[in-house]
Amino acid sequence: MSDHEDTVVRARDLTQSYRISRGLFREPARLQAVGGVSFELRAGRTLAVVGESGCGKSTLARMVSLIEAPTSGELRLTGVDVVRATADQRKQLRRSVQLVFQNPYGSLNPRKKIGTILQSPLVINSGIDAAERAERSRAMLQRVGLRPEHHERYPHMFSGGQRQRIAIARALMLDPAVVVADEPVSALDVSIQAQVLNLLSDLQQQLGLAYLFISHDLGVVRHIAHDVMVMYLGSTVEQGDKATLFARPLHPYTQALLASTPGLAGSGVARVRMVLKGELPSPLDPPSGCVFSTRCPHAAERCRAERPLLRELDGRQVACHFAEQVAQGMPQKPLDAAPRGIH
Repeated sequence: MSDHEDTVVRARDLTQSYRISRGLFREPARLQAVGGVSFELRAGRTLAVVGESGCGKSTLARMVSLIEAPTSGELRLTGVDVVRATADQRKQLRRSVQLVFQNPYGSLNPRKKIGTILQSPLVINSGIDAAERAERSRAMLQRVGLRPEHHERYPHMFSGGQRQRIAIARALMLDPAVVVADEPVSALDVSIQAQVLNLLSDLQQQLGLAYLFISHDLGVVRHIAHDVMVMYLGSTVEQGDKATLFARPLHPYTQALLASTPGLAGSGVARVRMVLKGELPSPLDPPSGCVFSTRCPHAAERCRAERPLLRELDGRQVACHFAEQVAQGMPQKPLDAAPRGIH
């Protein structure tokens, strides 16, 4: 992984594990939610993290946004080591990374006016006076496509798309370098999703923002991402630029995700017809070898015994023992029904 002057997030071998109680007379279990994830995110770029529910993408978002400290590994934000940062450094780092949540109905305090909501980060983190705070919040409303008079209204007076614009405005009040967007359009009507995605793209170009974009919707990812990281059971199975992964996915799980997304039909995105058998393994008892071996149509004895390392191949990184054969067109089993377990 190379270093760049404009790298705002650098993660190396990040892990997050939890102790899970199993009752009074049993030893606690260890659940590894994220196991050794590495990536770089540069200014003006969007890294989309995709995968099924339970793959670890939201846990990764909580670590990057400093809600949780990693169990191990290295995480740097704007060049500062998060794990070894002083209290003053962590306070400054929290200004540099902001969150946009999934549900615009639950992320805004219904008892407060929009102006108060937008100014709250400034009240906590800056010493500017009330007049300047009000001026900045009204200017930010205009930047996200709302009117200054909305400043004195309450959240219930806005539509879902407008509320998400307000949530985006609040995230930008402290001029962050990184915005972590956790499923930011999944709660919106399809007709509104494109408007919010276009707004995020425009703001990125204007402000040079870096986005860590968490999503299960590959149609949305195709619209906004520059790079894509595919996660399965806490591990990265394929990672690279969007065009490379969508045109020619090499990991069977990436192929299954693309095949299960109807919105990509006729879009020029590679769609290998395949069926995934079985259910997602429990993170309390993951497979001993490749994490995908219990559902992979190409799994061999080596896959069940040896975990594949993430390695460079054909313009991306992929964790699959047989990625070369997949790249050469490994024959697939016929599709009799839609893939199960992908949502």
